[in-house]
Amino acid sequence: MIIVHHLEQSRSTRVLWLLEELGLNYELKVYKRDPKTKLAGPDLKAVHPLGKSPVVEVDGKKLAESGAILEYIVEMNGGRLGVPVGDPRRFDYLYWMHYAEGTAMTAMLVQLYVSRSATERQWLLDQVAGNVRAQAGWMEQGLAGRDWFAGDFSAADIQMSYPAEFAVAAPGAAKHLPKLAGFVERIKARPAYQRALEKGGPVMW
Repeated sequence: MIIVHHLEQSRSTRVLWLLEELGLNYELKVYKRDPKTKLAGPDLKAVHPLGKSPVVEVDGKKLAESGAILEYIVEMNGGRLGVPVGDPRRFDYLYWMHYAEGTAMTAMLVQLYVSRSATERQWLLDQVAGNVRAQAGWMEQGLAGRDWFAGDFSAADIQMSYPAEFAVAAPGAAKHLPKLAGFVERIKARPAYQRALEKGGPVMW
């Protein structure tokens, strides 16, 4: 049985939509937004340390991130509504699957922030700063007991390199994020990483 931890009025509706399209049974747990802050309450943080939605629970394991959840559900159900490896359509499938959150929503949230009043903008900036700190702490936890995010070195580590470098770049951050700082040292020591910088130029913030 799939348990969906769903925040009201949120993008996690997409998970429910996919499950309905596939005709799958699931248990729905709905969480309310705080009427003042419009953010998720502490009850959702009890489900997942970042207090974000969606989160799905399968056989006692919890998975967050919309794209990862959609891909997992598709794969676990025979690839229905997905595009298999080797199919030429997979190129576009992967692009649009990750573009939605990786690029489109980032731009839209920036527009939301700058369109608010000065007081609201400061409040939003404070929320973003707190969120960045929480994300850095979560990445630190993700490296507990291992050198790489998925066990052995993989493309996931390449994908995580930019947020990891950003997180430890702040003054004093490395002291509070020793595992993440070690991860950054390891990726920077990889010859292929060094060749990438030689050919493409340094990472800029």
